[in-house]
Amino acid sequence: MENFMEILEKCWNIWLSGGWVMIPLVLLAVLIYSNGFQLLLFLREGNVQLGHESEWLTWIQNPSTAKGRAGEIIRYTQDNVHEAQHVRNRFEEIRQSMIHTIDRRLVFLNTLVAAAPLMGLLGTVIGMLGTFAAISSGGGAETAAKVAEGISEALITTQTGLFIALPGIFLVLIIRRRKHALEAALARIEALSLTKLKLD
Repeated sequence: MENFMEILEKCWNIWLSGGWVMIPLVLLAVLIYSNGFQLLLFLREGNVQLGHESEWLTWIQNPSTAKGRAGEIIRYTQDNVHEAQHVRNRFEEIRQSMIHTIDRRLVFLNTLVAAAPLMGLLGTVIGMLGTFAAISSGGGAETAAKVAEGISEALITTQTGLFIALPGIFLVLIIRRRKHALEAALARIEALSLTKLKLD
């Protein structure tokens, strides 16, 4: 218990030495990871899970047996369709509703991730200004303490900004990879639908 309290106290002291910039950095981290994990959950849940290619051929031939989101897509794209262009138009509608929502949220997430190191840099500038102000005020132990405080603020905010941004970059890459897999699956279902229905 004592070790935990010591660690907590050290963390609190580090937090305080970072200055006021630590507050927006923490808020930024909460925004990045809440949005990122929501987007990952959106991509993992049933609303975008399309099943496997081995099932798609059977479902396209008999849409009433199709299951899940893929089943909804297949039934929607085949209902009262007589021309290939109608199938393509319906798949484009599906892409607009699914992919563009993900794209919009990805742009927002990318902006937040890019802002984290910039916010850390703001803390660095503020810390260095404090350091130079302390140096210009004269010598002595008090000046040395102020210089150390300014340098500490500059380094901690930079480190925190990078610590927030780096995992965020990997989170964005994972989301992009899943989005590309979704796009590929939709394109494959469209191609199979056009071939099986002999509308190509």
